Amino acid sequence: MTVIVRDVRPEDAEGFARVRRAALPFMLATAEQVAFDWAHAHPDARYRPLVAEADGRIVGTAQVGLAYDSPQENTGYANVYVHPETRGRGAGTLLARTAEEYLATQGVTDLYTWVLDEPGNRAFAERHGYASRRSAHFLRLDLAAAPLPPLQEPPVGVELRTAADFAADPRPLFQLDALTTADEPGDVGAELDDYEHWLATTWNHPLFSPELTTVALVDGMPAAFSAAQTDGSGRYGTGMTGTAPAYRGRGLAKLAKNDALHRARAAGCTEAYTGNDTRNGPMLAVNKWFGYEICATEVRYVRTLD
Repeated sequence: MTVIVRDVRPEDAEGFARVRRAALPFMLATAEQVAFDWAHAHPDARYRPLVAEADGRIVGTAQVGLAYDSPQENTGYANVYVHPETRGRGAGTLLARTAEEYLATQGVTDLYTWVLDEPGNRAFAERHGYASRRSAHFLRLDLAAAPLPPLQEPPVGVELRTAADFAADPRPLFQLDALTTADEPGDVGAELDDYEHWLATTWNHPLFSPELTTVALVDGMPAAFSAAQTDGSGRYGTGMTGTAPAYRGRGLAKLAKNDALHRARAAGCTEAYTGNDTRNGPMLAVNKWFGYEICATEVRYVRTLD
């Protein structure tokens, strides 16, 4: 089997998504979403998705780009995934090498990647000169069978709405998203300051469901939210759950997420997925309260490029 690595073509979207679903079954991936992400990548990211092909079939993928929204300079990422049935044939090595060479030409010195916490995957990263950093959990909830906590009456002054209620003017949700993203646990920070790009790539993203996203308002102001994603096949993902710093410690994130999960189940979703940094104790406790169980762990690795 001869493996080649090349840039993606429009017709690769389904194959790209198929590999992602096989390698990361706890993340939502559709051909429509993949094609959308390619078409709407920020120009400053210099995004370059790659595929590994063998005998005319896509067997591996790589998402490669610059962390343009990070305050850290010269930072990039390359997330490489190979279909479980075709591992050990060189596709991962070729994808990683091509990604590293490209990012080096873009001035990247600190290259980050996510690696599933499995012996073979971690050994692969370390053989290629990467050092481990932080870790994060994937969590799953059986929405079809697991009992959800009963819906709670919001406290006085608190109102639960959906993101769809902000369709005429989503800017307040952008501002809330920016506040919560600013101090999200991670080794590469992000700053949301481009409303038009957020509108195009987050609000209008094909996986985003405004109808299933719950927003908690305090005295009429958005204070917390739980963003919903769906893939149309019964799978539901929490894109982000967060509370503005001024309103933390009042249980608003739990209130919003509980409402969102009830909405998801009522809409026919049967599986719910989310992810948390392993050091994010408060959100891990919230998700445990809902009945989520850890289904996989991934480790952040970094390599310095010469």
